Amino acid sequence: MVDFAGWEMPVQYSTIVEEHRAVRTAAGLFDIGHMGRLEFTGPDACRFLDHLLTNDVTKLAVGLIRYSLITNEDGGILDDVLVYRTENAYLLVVNASNRTKIVEWIDAHQESFDVTVNDRTVELFMLAIQGPQSVDILNPLVDADISLLGYYTGQETRVIDRRAYVSRTGYTGEDGFEVMLPAEAGPQLYDALMRAGEGFGILPTGLGCRDTLRLEAAMPLYGHELDESIDPFTAGISFGVKLGGGEFIGKQALVEAKARSDRPVRVGLELAGRRIAREGAELFHGDVNIGRITSGTFSPTLEKPIAMGYVDREHSSIGTDVEVDIRGKRMAASVVQLPFYTNSKKS
Repeated sequence: MVDFAGWEMPVQYSTIVEEHRAVRTAAGLFDIGHMGRLEFTGPDACRFLDHLLTNDVTKLAVGLIRYSLITNEDGGILDDVLVYRTENAYLLVVNASNRTKIVEWIDAHQESFDVTVNDRTVELFMLAIQGPQSVDILNPLVDADISLLGYYTGQETRVIDRRAYVSRTGYTGEDGFEVMLPAEAGPQLYDALMRAGEGFGILPTGLGCRDTLRLEAAMPLYGHELDESIDPFTAGISFGVKLGGGEFIGKQALVEAKARSDRPVRVGLELAGRRIAREGAELFHGDVNIGRITSGTFSPTLEKPIAMGYVDREHSSIGTDVEVDIRGKRMAASVVQLPFYTNSKKS
């Protein structure tokens, strides 16, 4: 167990590799109660979120979920978020480490909007069940047929006879679901899922394999690939930005960032040998420092060291040979296509 943004979180229950492989082949159950859950209601809820977020909230129909960014006036990323449209509200799920910052940012910008913002993080519990067996394990506990949900959609329903919201979302690169329900029902749902998944190979899973899974799927992590010094175009997540939409905070800066030809590029790297390149390791092409590693691990699926990082555009082409400085020793690596792992069966 470790402290994570003020929450006591499990790194692993068995081993990171065992839990990782359970998610890729069967199912893993993640406690993600640490993620921030902010509810927006009132006449200007949509208009306010469209002012805060880089994606187009105005076209978000009930039941749809959209990935977006919150950027500052300079286009730097304050957080990457999911925005949900429910029947009577909008819900914003934010990173635990950024929750206080985002709440303060919202408070500073909502004065001219008729909107009520409630932080429901403590009131609601949230868990994720991820992996190819997820639908078969969760479905019997839900009053709706969640096998009909498309990716990045959700619905209000009942789970273990409690009001809940079920979405087909996740952060592992696998099919799976995330469930929000009253906090007091969280342990009951967790236990029910572990019992229901016994015959399917479900394992409780922690932060360790959550990181190896998301890295294989090339999903950026705030504090590593994303921060206030990086814009969404540099980060390679332009799909979360709609410059043709509303006048959101940071829009003009992002118009200018998109037009720049000298932006670094987020790339994937495979390393020769078995040594792992950690965050901050410098990248070289010959004697030229061309960038740095932002995340690195040993991939249980590929059985080799992988990493993501930022490099100069001229050294970002697939197949480019580079070197990584690992504790003073140069190790060979090559730029590869992202993501490292794709589940073609994901809905």
